[in-house]
Amino acid sequence: MDVPAIMLPLLGLLPLAADVAQAPVPVPADTPPVALTVIDDRMTVPVQIAGAGPFRFVIDTGSERTVISRQLAGTLGLASAGAVNVVTMSGRTRVGTVVIPSLRLSSVPGIGRIDAPALDAQDLGGMGLLGIDTLQDHKIVIDLDAKTMAVAPSMKLKRTPAAAPGEIVVRARSTMGQLIVTDADVDGTKVRVVLDTGSAVTIGNSALKRLMQRTGRFQPLTVYSATGGAVTADYGRAGRIRLASVQFTDMPIAFADVAPFAHFGLDRRPALMLGMDALKSFRRVDIDFANREARFLLPRGIATGAACRIDCGRASRLGS
Repeated sequence: MDVPAIMLPLLGLLPLAADVAQAPVPVPADTPPVALTVIDDRMTVPVQIAGAGPFRFVIDTGSERTVISRQLAGTLGLASAGAVNVVTMSGRTRVGTVVIPSLRLSSVPGIGRIDAPALDAQDLGGMGLLGIDTLQDHKIVIDLDAKTMAVAPSMKLKRTPAAAPGEIVVRARSTMGQLIVTDADVDGTKVRVVLDTGSAVTIGNSALKRLMQRTGRFQPLTVYSATGGAVTADYGRAGRIRLASVQFTDMPIAFADVAPFAHFGLDRRPALMLGMDALKSFRRVDIDFANREARFLLPRGIATGAACRIDCGRASRLGS
């Protein structure tokens, strides 16, 4: 029998909360930001498992499931929970899972049992990953200036609050649970954009590559998946791409027809997974799963409006 596959880091699903018209649940004033540790451009936060820890877990909006390293699972003596099929950058494979009895982040109430895929810590870039099964009913606020984040409960709002000064609001839709932004294009041709905080690089498919004007030669780049598999991509700086009212220029993109595009039905239309190399161009990124939206605070000196422009080449040279 063909067992459905689940998505893991650098791809993944974003299950969303049901659409319920209730009063909003604001981020509590006493919700403390959590200090971020950056490992290879991947952000980690302290997590407790069954009262033990804290352990450093990566926040990954591109993963359907919370994942734990085999090493940590062994240290904690977590029980086996069988095997599941997973899809990563390097394709589909079968991996074992373990039972996480409870999990806690400082700003999120205790979460009960999770059957988590167990993978090698070296491939994860941390002791584990917080996927959307953990964060689906929450709002994540990533402050790139202060290198902090906050996570708080969120509910579906009747209407979208107005954007703050310097802020861009982007609506998204759900495809197999994944947040996908459709208000994006290259020279008028629509592009689907997946927000992926678990990926250090932005990855585009061949359909997007054919659209984009290059600003230099491509170089081979090896991209490793969460299971350790390798994929060779064409890496280079591409021309203009619009996301809502923001125009990116000289954007670095790794082009490869990796498994997630086909899984989401995006293999034949221009699409990309927006990684941390692009997201860190902003001062703050808010991802609200319940309301299917993202908010981006523009860099200082860039005014909101139809002509908002971010030079990714300049941002990279400045190390921002």
